Amino acid sequence: MESATENRECCLIRKFRVSLRRHLLFILTLSAVIVGFTLGFLLRLAEPSSDALLWLGMPGELFLRLLKMMIIPLLVCSVIHSTASLDPKSNGKISVLTFTYILLTNMLGCLIAIALFYVIKPGSDSPLVEGKPNVYEAVPQDIFADLLRNIFPDNVVEATFRQTQTKYSREIVEPFPLADNSTRQNISTNQPAPEVVQKIVKSVEKTDGPNILGVVVVCMFLGTAAGRLGKKTKPFLEFFAVGNDIVLHVLRWFLWMTPLGACSLIASSIAGNRDVTGTFSNLGLFVLTVTLGIILHQMLFMPVIYFLTIRRNPFTFFITVGRAWLIGFASGSSAVAIPEMFEACDKNNIDKRVSRFVIPFCATLNADGSALFITASAMFIASISGHPLAFGKVVTLFLLTAISSLALPAVPSASIVAIIMVLTSLSIPVQAVSLLFAMEWFLDRIRTAANVLSHTCCAAIAQRYCGQDPGTTKELEMLEQEIELVVHAPETRNS
Repeated sequence: MESATENRECCLIRKFRVSLRRHLLFILTLSAVIVGFTLGFLLRLAEPSSDALLWLGMPGELFLRLLKMMIIPLLVCSVIHSTASLDPKSNGKISVLTFTYILLTNMLGCLIAIALFYVIKPGSDSPLVEGKPNVYEAVPQDIFADLLRNIFPDNVVEATFRQTQTKYSREIVEPFPLADNSTRQNISTNQPAPEVVQKIVKSVEKTDGPNILGVVVVCMFLGTAAGRLGKKTKPFLEFFAVGNDIVLHVLRWFLWMTPLGACSLIASSIAGNRDVTGTFSNLGLFVLTVTLGIILHQMLFMPVIYFLTIRRNPFTFFITVGRAWLIGFASGSSAVAIPEMFEACDKNNIDKRVSRFVIPFCATLNADGSALFITASAMFIASISGHPLAFGKVVTLFLLTAISSLALPAVPSASIVAIIMVLTSLSIPVQAVSLLFAMEWFLDRIRTAANVLSHTCCAAIAQRYCGQDPGTTKELEMLEQEIELVVHAPETRNS
């Protein structure tokens, strides 16, 4: 009896250690958020100087610089490697259908976030920093022209640190005197003062900041071409596959600095903020925006998509996914719920060859819940930083998030890394990102649960259009052997 009791105690201690090691970063980050808020409120009472705030926020600034440093290497390696494996010629009908579903649902998530942001308007009442007013409103045709120029950059290397933007300047036209009797008089000569006429002149120039959209498009071209050329490009693709693993490994190192960085950024933001009540009010509205968006995504849009494509009761299907949904919500990782998603698909008579390919494939690329969160977060940070987005930048944000969410890194809270990337591309300060850590534990879980529901819905749609096609049987058997290449680690796609 004593030996059995000792074995049971040892087993519990071992499980506790494993669980602690697995969730250590989350525990440390949550603790750092609490310490950061406490420290910020205490230091705020002392009214610290700008120099004190500078050094208080220095660890957080260095943390953000480390993450930004890896953005371009991560994008180049992951986009080239992933698009090469998605070539329709080599992967067949099921890959094309799955990828189309993933892209469209990611875009849907972005649209939901944009619509709800303009309805709820979080961050608009009390910005942390007042932005400079834009003297010249950009003309819509110039906005779209800049968007097209940035999508197709003329210099790939330059696109990694500069982007194209239409600039406006004033040019004084030759003055002429006014004949009106009420004309202003020149004080020295008592003569009518000439009217100064200014003309707005626009020119296409380069501005600092990486052209992320252009880099992604160029890498997609290279990856697609590499996939079509077959075996001769194997060394090329292996280079970027290994490069992607190396970059992710380095990113995981950097993310262990998250507790220190989050504590520093939150403390400096609170200590230097005069309107704390307004800031937390805006943060609450932001959480409401994301939560409402996720609810609409899962309770309205996904059932409609399922019904229109399969013509069956969607809620009957979604009930069978409940266990996988709960595991995704509890763990914050859709990959952890893959076995339960497999079981849910089996209960709905989905071909195992379909589910065993589509589910891991979606766990690697599908992130409509994350796309919703990234879009809403970027607009919130821009607004609260005093840089509200004009229509042209919202379009750029939509396209950039929809595409870049296909290549989110397989690291914890990967969406935070993506938000920094998007804000950097839009030339918006990223310091206010620290506010997101306060509710990251909750938002990470609800967007992961949304991703889980979307993965299983994709498997059902693939079964409807590809599972009964005899021509895809051989493809499915070949693709099933490649699943190990798609699922890299248990923490893959942590949203």
